[in-house]
Amino acid sequence: MPLELTLLVWSVVLLFVQITIQAVWLTLDLGHAYNVSPRDAQKPLGPYAARAKRMLDNFLETYPAFVGLALAAGLLGTSNWLTQWGAGVYFGFRILYIPLYLAGVAYIRTLTWIVASGGLAMMVLGLLL
Repeated sequence: MPLELTLLVWSVVLLFVQITIQAVWLTLDLGHAYNVSPRDAQKPLGPYAARAKRMLDNFLETYPAFVGLALAAGLLGTSNWLTQWGAGVYFGFRILYIPLYLAGVAYIRTLTWIVASGGLAMMVLGLLL
């Protein structure tokens, strides 16, 4: 299996890790009863639950692009050093992004996002060239 597809499979694990982190912080902040409710009444989140939600939302903004690019590279047989390195950079820096976001680290967190997005750009270039 091409590296891009392997990382795509692992990215699903990464997605569920982030969903779990967000759910745990939501439960710690607002309680189990609220978390299992339909959440019709919005309640304000504490700082860590809010960060965890924003962390997950941020991942979901770029994740569809990664899925599409990884599928294109793997299924179309266009996997090359740019698509492979790009997928690795994206995946690795998205992992690094999690603790940086949760800890509220400024600048380095943004730089991490930029590098991860650069991985997506590498994948695009690898597919186009």
